[in-house]
Amino acid sequence: MSIRFVAHIKRSNISETNIQEDRGLFFKGNNGRHAILIHGLTGTPYEVAFLAKFLNKKGYSVTCPRLANHGKPIEILKNTRWQEWYQSVRALFLDIEARAECGQIFVAGLSVAAIFALLLADEFPKSISGVSCLSPTIYYDGWNTSKWKYWLPLVYMTPLKNFFYFKEEPPYGIKNENIRKRVHEYYSNARIEDLENVNRFGYAYYPVALLYQHHLLAKYLSKRLPFIKTPIQIMQAQDDDMSSIRNSQFIYDRIGSNVKTLEMLYDSYHVITADQEREKVAIKVEEFFNKQYEESHHNSDVAYNLNQNNRT
Repeated sequence: MSIRFVAHIKRSNISETNIQEDRGLFFKGNNGRHAILIHGLTGTPYEVAFLAKFLNKKGYSVTCPRLANHGKPIEILKNTRWQEWYQSVRALFLDIEARAECGQIFVAGLSVAAIFALLLADEFPKSISGVSCLSPTIYYDGWNTSKWKYWLPLVYMTPLKNFFYFKEEPPYGIKNENIRKRVHEYYSNARIEDLENVNRFGYAYYPVALLYQHHLLAKYLSKRLPFIKTPIQIMQAQDDDMSSIRNSQFIYDRIGSNVKTLEMLYDSYHVITADQEREKVAIKVEEFFNKQYEESHHNSDVAYNLNQNNRT
């Protein structure tokens, strides 16, 4: 990403009430299990659409929510607090949990959204059967991040954070040249106030105000990691352009889960759910979810048999 100083004081002509609400993607399954797949910050549910369709073909009901204020003018998005993003995911989870037909619930989060997936597991440990963290981002420290990031702590302390934006630049987290070309056609010409195709490709500009919220979110998660006991899968590309593998290692070393895996990819960049190894990622996520389902049922059967033996 390269940094741009944009004195963006002019407000968009599109009012919030005129925006067509897009709540994301949903696919109905038939195996009684539900997967919630959360897209990254400034991103879109289409980032996880391949994984969603793959899991759905295996029987999972899949919901890919759109995070709070995503798809709205950037002036609205940049004033959103991290608690609002988490609340939009939390409300969806509670709605799914309340449905009588829903069995086990699994959650996967891409990039910053891996944090939201972990926070759900922290708050609802008895209801989340497994968490998959895909390219988790505690720090933006990948090989394509701007050197300006070292000055951000100073910017966070001033109103300047409301006027600085990072501009998305190649490779956009994508190693696959054909996909990257399509993203570039939009991002290279997008203006900061543009909303056309934002629902499909995400925002071409990344407000520093959001990076500040991410900073606060990551600090909060760091304190909660030792208390999270839910089985966790972590997956990241060795050549991740946005966040280095130290992010995955940070979570793996500190999380309280007894069941945890860390897997590396070697032919992808940051958006592993849409890149060269997206099918491999989908297979590994399904295998992890299935394993947690099978083990929980095995443990339930053992507990039932012990209870029956005690009665006799």
